[in-house]
Amino acid sequence: MENTDISRRKFVKGLAGGVAGIAAFGSTQGMSALSYSSIIGANEKLNIGVIGCGGMAFSHMEALLAMKQSDNVRITAVCDIYTKRLEQAKKLTGAQTFKNYKELLQNKDIDYVLIATPEHWHYQMTLDAISAGKHIYVEKPMTHTIEQAKDIVEKVEASKLKLQVGVQGMSDDSYETAHKMIQEGVLGKVVMAHIDYSRNYPDDFWAYEIDTDAKPGVNLDWDAWLGPAPKRPWDPRRYFQWRRYWDYSGGIATDLFIHRLTRIIKAVGLKNPDYVVATGGKWNFVDSVAEIPDTFNMMLDYPEKITVMVVSSLANDTPIRHLIRGHKATLEFTREGFTITPQEQTNQATISSTGEVVKGARLFTHKKTGAEDVTLHHRNLQAAIRKNEILKCDHNLGFYGVVACMMGVESLRQRKYLKWDPQNKVVTES
Repeated sequence: MENTDISRRKFVKGLAGGVAGIAAFGSTQGMSALSYSSIIGANEKLNIGVIGCGGMAFSHMEALLAMKQSDNVRITAVCDIYTKRLEQAKKLTGAQTFKNYKELLQNKDIDYVLIATPEHWHYQMTLDAISAGKHIYVEKPMTHTIEQAKDIVEKVEASKLKLQVGVQGMSDDSYETAHKMIQEGVLGKVVMAHIDYSRNYPDDFWAYEIDTDAKPGVNLDWDAWLGPAPKRPWDPRRYFQWRRYWDYSGGIATDLFIHRLTRIIKAVGLKNPDYVVATGGKWNFVDSVAEIPDTFNMMLDYPEKITVMVVSSLANDTPIRHLIRGHKATLEFTREGFTITPQEQTNQATISSTGEVVKGARLFTHKKTGAEDVTLHHRNLQAAIRKNEILKCDHNLGFYGVVACMMGVESLRQRKYLKWDPQNKVVTES
């Protein structure tokens, strides 16, 4: 029955109603005067400023440069506190350079900014970009704390500017399509989902090479890089390997899980969990100076009576199956999209509304369009700016990801089972 007209009709019946559920993730509210002032014509050029010129930023810049003619975009400004990286970015883009991001934001010709800095800077830079009237692409996670994420949601909605969170996997249509089918009841009552993101490092994890050219006070502004983080003496490991330290990162949760968990949140139509518990530690790289664990697992109970499990090891990369389990059928995400396979129930072999009996065989296969791709993610933001299209990973979806992941981080660090208070939007002990 794969991809036949009959199976498609059976599964997509009433999907128009499901679209409304997905639209809730997008920015659909009215436009303010500030937003009107930022609207760009459908074919007009978009000027982009880049804040942070490290490795991830270069991937973005290369993608944006390739879009220069086809999408009518230009990188007109770049900013970094390390002169070497700034000069490399200028050589790549030909853009104007800044060492202070606030000066870049004062450039009235810039339409949107890419914030590709360590996590501890996402909040303040995003706030300042909103104040400057810039649309925003901010790398994941949206912020470093839940309180910061709450504030960003309020500020974005008040401004009506567009904010895209860099969970680029949302530009794969599999999760929107899965959401429609789940809303239609194809899986029956969803009870559980599980997903992973594992790697295997040979010696130490996330121990990126240290550039000995970096000289604080000479070509690198260490105090500016620390910014809102606790003040510390220069430590090249903290600068070049910042993902390994709690001051600047949530570790596996905010660097890896945010990608996977956001997919489940979007597909199932979840928001914030009721309860979260996390486990793990430095089980393999026990002598590493890293503060974060190499093994990390989270279990989240959602108010919809659904448990989500996310697992990771940085010492073993054998994957688990990425499943959403329903009472009637199971959805499995694959590299090509996803499949749906019915459950063989003793008293309910028939799961179709037309009375067709389907046992064992794969019931439906979705071949994805789009991909986990920064080009598509930027193109979606550009369409949102120009034509008010719905964002693939807006501030609301970014907020749900931060809440889930940071509850996991705090559960692990405190070794406590934590509860979300939806009324006050705070984390409490269970």
